[in-house]
Amino acid sequence: MPIDIETFESAPDDRLQHDGETNADRVMEFLAAHPDKAFTQSEIRDATGVKTGSISVVLSRLEDRGLVRHRGTYWALGEADDVAAYTSFAESTRTANDRFGSESMDEWLEHAVEEEPE
Repeated sequence: MPIDIETFESAPDDRLQHDGETNADRVMEFLAAHPDKAFTQSEIRDATGVKTGSISVVLSRLEDRGLVRHRGTYWALGEADDVAAYTSFAESTRTANDRFGSESMDEWLEHAVEEEPE
């Protein structure tokens, strides 16, 4: 969601953080709201606002993880166990971020152990 330029120029950096919702989150939320239906890629794209160039990649990655099913030109929510595991992980991450703040990838990488070549 865009912000006005005055907010952009005057707000502190911590207020200018994106909400963190990903395209995959949008697709999963939409399909989870309609577990008894299957949709075409364009219907999912229109309902979620995911860009045309991204929707097929998002759906394919979700399918690879077992979170959505694909038959013909239709897509539906994945099997209950796989979706439950994803939902539990996403909710745990959201709760931790709310409680402790989100992690900075740069800070994490500063302390990460580098792998030694084999």
